[in-house]
Amino acid sequence: MWVQALDIILEKMKALGFDFSQILALSGAGQQHGSIYWKAGASRALTSLSPALPLHQQLEACFSISDSPVWMDSSTTAQCRQLEAAMGGAQALSCLTGSRAYERFTGNQIAKIFQQNPEAYSLTERISLVSSFAASLFLGSYSPIDYSDGSGMNLLQIRDKVWSQACLGACAPQLAEKLGPPMPSPSVAGTISSYYVQRYGFHPGCKVVAFTGDNPASLAGMRLEEGDIVVSLGTSDTLFLWLQEPMPSLEGHIFCNPVDPQHYMALLCFKNGSLMRERIRDESASCSWSEFSKALQATEMGNGGNLGFYFDVMEITPEIVGRHRFNAENCEVSAFPRDVEIRALIEGQFMAKRIHAEGLGYRVMPKTKILATGGASHNRDILQVLADVFGAPVYVTDTANSACVGSAYRAFHGLAAGAEVPFADVVKLAPRPRLAATPTPGATQVYEALLPQYAKLEQRIVSQTRGAPE
Repeated sequence: MWVQALDIILEKMKALGFDFSQILALSGAGQQHGSIYWKAGASRALTSLSPALPLHQQLEACFSISDSPVWMDSSTTAQCRQLEAAMGGAQALSCLTGSRAYERFTGNQIAKIFQQNPEAYSLTERISLVSSFAASLFLGSYSPIDYSDGSGMNLLQIRDKVWSQACLGACAPQLAEKLGPPMPSPSVAGTISSYYVQRYGFHPGCKVVAFTGDNPASLAGMRLEEGDIVVSLGTSDTLFLWLQEPMPSLEGHIFCNPVDPQHYMALLCFKNGSLMRERIRDESASCSWSEFSKALQATEMGNGGNLGFYFDVMEITPEIVGRHRFNAENCEVSAFPRDVEIRALIEGQFMAKRIHAEGLGYRVMPKTKILATGGASHNRDILQVLADVFGAPVYVTDTANSACVGSAYRAFHGLAAGAEVPFADVVKLAPRPRLAATPTPGATQVYEALLPQYAKLEQRIVSQTRGAPE
């Protein structure tokens, strides 16, 4: 299906008269964690493609597993526990690979296939991620997995940038040979296959820059720099962070940075996002965003010490469910006045984001920029609270198709000598984000006092939820 999709896209572009000969370099992004299993002998088919036929007709017999496991697969809990046990626990695995074992991560998917379908595994000569699979199609040969997307497998040592032999051995035999060595994300993987030159008119010197995952490509598309943070305010809220010194933990993910192999990126997801904000809006602001904004304007920074935790569905970061409100004396109360409720929600959501980002090694720097996207980024009063809590300016940017834009930037970066040239220099002429909010004077003092209090209360709720003594 993926191969045929590429055929369809290229044929449509050809029919529209697109001039492929103008492309000097290309790169791309694939959904993270998914995997493709090439059957023994597939490499010969890749290197001998006939320009007279579409790709899918020539490659349909090249796969040992017909249905690729993707990120939505959550059937590998047993394999996750096995991997963590083999590595000395979840924290030990996270310190090595950037994440504890997750069901969607590729190493655990591979382990399940080996355990349940050993014959298909033994017939596999190469395992690709979705990203390196797509790059392989353009190269006409197997593309290495890049460091950044490879970080989402529970197999790569993120500091040494090599496969962990212990993790490989815990998942399946001969896995190093089936994966091939990983490569730096800004690398040129090779030149385009002659198939595309003859069938579509690509320039024979067109470079194929290593493809990466969709999340790392989005970081490139947003043009993050050291100390920057993306806050995506959607159904779930997501944070992208640029890190220099990561501190892997049991929550969130640390990946190798897709544009600077010496640095890292982190990903944190918060399930109670816009739906929670909309529910409090309906309950406390008469279903009106205008009234919601007025409540934020009418209440002071720090909310008089009143703090709230709002998780109508089980939260990911941290694992808490329910609503919990505390007054300035840290005593739990059953309700807040409407305006206080609204500010407690927004302040609490952003304080949680900052606390958990710092738990992964993030630090606000003098040059830090916050890039806000998603539906709530259109509300200036919400963005003002974000600026105040983080003590940094907030910018808004149109990030439609940011993974695609990031792939184009990465192709340009790879063409300009990759890691030898700073990514920021390559994209410096791209459109800049628009300033939306700056910290209110005095905000730093207010939240520096409040953040430790919020963190302690969060830990109290977690302990109570798990039934552990405080």
